[in-house]
Amino acid sequence: MIIKNFFTVDVEDWFQVENLKEVILVDDWEKNKLRVKNSTNRILKLLDKTNTKATFFILGWIAERVPDLVLEIYKRGHEVASHGYGHQLVYNLSKQEFTNDLKKSKDILENIINDRIYGYRAPSFSITEWSLDVLKEEGFLYDSSMFLVSGHDRYSKLNINLNGGGAIKELDNGIKEICISTNSVLGKKLPWGGGGYFRLIPYGIFKRGFKRSIRQNDGGVFYCHPWEIDADQPTVDNIRPSYRFRHYYGLEQTEKKLEGLLTDFKFGRIKDHIL
Repeated sequence: MIIKNFFTVDVEDWFQVENLKEVILVDDWEKNKLRVKNSTNRILKLLDKTNTKATFFILGWIAERVPDLVLEIYKRGHEVASHGYGHQLVYNLSKQEFTNDLKKSKDILENIINDRIYGYRAPSFSITEWSLDVLKEEGFLYDSSMFLVSGHDRYSKLNINLNGGGAIKELDNGIKEICISTNSVLGKKLPWGGGGYFRLIPYGIFKRGFKRSIRQNDGGVFYCHPWEIDADQPTVDNIRPSYRFRHYYGLEQTEKKLEGLLTDFKFGRIKDHIL
């Protein structure tokens, strides 16, 4: 059976997310205790329990510090892909800065698993037209950074051709684009692919909407982060109320909801549909 649904994990730790950057600077990352290994292992156990293979977009900064976790993900048969190195929004970087970040991450991951990296996902879906060309130049086969929703304040809004229907599209430069799931309602694209939306929406409603999205797009693309199942992570003060809500809402229930999703839907690795 051909599986056209993809379960993806953006492997970063709780203190590296965009919603906390006003308080926790990159220079302060080393001061925080890593929690990503434990939470990622909990996700790996869910994947084993449901006999699911997934794609893990791993931050190079994390891979440097817990290479054994990267190797464990790979040995369990999951796909290792790049989430960049420093979790900086792509549209805030110069072309050279992005190229350096991309190469550094790719080199780290490939040296750990001794295998090729095919895919990339931009932090906070901040991909740009010019960065897609850099991906092509650096040997990537696909990108999974397009979350084509209406009205988000952080995601990229690209004016490019997306060739072909379904969850997998081909760009004019030959790169495949794996779009995060949305639902089209009254001409608006609603986010229906994971993250804070998954934590906010009751699971029964999310399940029905995800089924509808799969029918609309001939496949589904779901994403989550290890920190989203870590309800015991430190609470950061002095952040905007909207950012606090985005980051902390529903953490206690996420693991149970993920198990339901992995039980109710079949998922595979992205690279199996690219190669």
